[in-house]
Amino acid sequence: MRVLVVEDERMLADAIAKGLRGEGMAVDVCYDGDAARMRLAAYDYDVAVLDRDLPRVGGDDLTRKVVAGPHSTRVLMLTVSSGVDDRVNGLALGADDYLAKPFAFAELVARVRALARRAAPAAPPVLERAGITLDTAGRQVFRGGRYLPLSKKEFGVLAELLRPGAAVVSSERLLEKVWDEHIDPATNVVRVTMMTLRRKLGDPPVIETVPGSGYVVREAPAVLESAPTGEDRR
Repeated sequence: MRVLVVEDERMLADAIAKGLRGEGMAVDVCYDGDAARMRLAAYDYDVAVLDRDLPRVGGDDLTRKVVAGPHSTRVLMLTVSSGVDDRVNGLALGADDYLAKPFAFAELVARVRALARRAAPAAPPVLERAGITLDTAGRQVFRGGRYLPLSKKEFGVLAELLRPGAAVVSSERLLEKVWDEHIDPATNVVRVTMMTLRRKLGDPPVIETVPGSGYVVREAPAVLESAPTGEDRR
């Protein structure tokens, strides 16, 4: 899941971003509306957390641009005003949700995850395929009843591969959705993460490499009782 945080209070923006990254999300940060406008045009974010009162380009204008744009980005609007009229006006602009400051971080996380599930195509809280069960809320993964201790990036990659409607998922999409803007696009981090993920998933292998296209999860026979071999099945 990739999230854009737009907040002109830098300490708050950085704290939100740090907390969301701790929840396994890829997060970019902007401190003004103009920078956010360019990011929103360049990237297909799952959720944008927007402060309503921003310099240069305001949160209201940003929300209008998101709604009119080509992406399915969901908007969570932050504001110091908690009045009914303000909430109604924010939602009328096209915001998907509204959260008044100060807020509990746990509530922010829950709302961001709920909005991400509403992005097209809608993703259920539990993803299942090829004997794998991935709980997006509890951040747990099982295969054949066996718990798999995945890293945050391995979890994010697997979630992308299991999302509804996913066929072949390119390395470029994985970089966009699981990592943030600071990642080098020429890096081999996707290949390395895929290698460790395959090892943890064990036998029989279910992640197939489609040359020139990306990766896909295929149905496989029942999981064997033996432990993972550690072989890289690229």
